[in-house]
Amino acid sequence: MTAEERIQIEGRALLLYDGVCALCNGVVNLLLRLDKREKLRYAPLQSALGREILARFGQHRPSDGIMLVTDALTPRERVYLRSDAVSAALQLLSRPWQLVGRALTLVPRPLREWGYGIVARLRYRLFGRYRTCPLPAPNQRSRLLGVYE
Repeated sequence: MTAEERIQIEGRALLLYDGVCALCNGVVNLLLRLDKREKLRYAPLQSALGREILARFGQHRPSDGIMLVTDALTPRERVYLRSDAVSAALQLLSRPWQLVGRALTLVPRPLREWGYGIVARLRYRLFGRYRTCPLPAPNQRSRLLGVYE
């Protein structure tokens, strides 16, 4: 992790996503537009930063979608995986998305995970995949980390 990346994520929420997944990139682009308060930072799971964060939590291979770390690099750091990461990320946004995130927690976790698993397994077939992580738009680059390796 570079000094600049550390400054960008310390105490913030960091969303790690599958950088070659077209669906995941679409979700990140949507979150970039919806996150008016710029609470989230983003990094591909395949990047050096993504791999380093994964290792911090004992994960040594990219997960099947997304992972959210809140209060990154602080004693209050917490990790969310899969459907929990989706819900927690939405709760960091403004209304009405915050309410959607809370509503997701009302769905029993096994059911959420089942639905998430189906989408995760089919995401490349349904939405496609990139050969490399796409570069973000210039006005969004400060919030996307690990894509310039």
